[in-house]
Amino acid sequence: MKGTLVNSGAILVGSLIGLSAGRRLPERMKRILMQALGLAVVIIGLQMALAGREIIAVIGCLLLGAVTGELINVEKQVERIGEWLKARFRSESSTFVEGFVTTSLLYLSGAMFIVGSIQDGTTGDAGTLYVKALLDGVASMAFASTLGIGVAFSALSVLVVQGSITLLASQLLFLQDPRVLNAVTATGGILILAIGINILELKKIPVGNLLPALVYAVLWALIF
Repeated sequence: MKGTLVNSGAILVGSLIGLSAGRRLPERMKRILMQALGLAVVIIGLQMALAGREIIAVIGCLLLGAVTGELINVEKQVERIGEWLKARFRSESSTFVEGFVTTSLLYLSGAMFIVGSIQDGTTGDAGTLYVKALLDGVASMAFASTLGIGVAFSALSVLVVQGSITLLASQLLFLQDPRVLNAVTATGGILILAIGINILELKKIPVGNLLPALVYAVLWALIF
């Protein structure tokens, strides 16, 4: 669990640094920073998505995930958590929910958090999560400087979701199967690409409603 604690702490510290810096940045600087972040996220998503060997299967999982996510409206549930946190802590930030949702999805869409969590939970090796903590902490600085305090609360998402996988690691060892990781990486890459598109404001994609695609990707890899 130590890896997740460090990861959540890095996000929180990075966010606080970003908030402090963001108050000193003019709006035009924040705008160009968001555009640069959006481009970087798009590139990362493309690299991950193109790493997949079974693109047709990935597309199928994505479509099934989209239908499932839309039916249960995952995006709305995540937004409700953000709205509750905003009200609970009396935040007046107009971008609180956007910051919370965007970074929560980003930090929990890759294969690194799955592998790192299982390694930490089964062998006590938190090395992968330490690297992830560094990456997430730096990203939080940039995101918090433009999207505000909501980014800091994504540390709670990481703590709960990543921490749960760590605690259940002995029952989730199958997630380290190379076929599963390949499917999760490719599918997660498409989700990250969608986050980048949202950041660039090219089109509003309800990424939360695509999250079930990751479950279908795991099931496909295990069955076929």
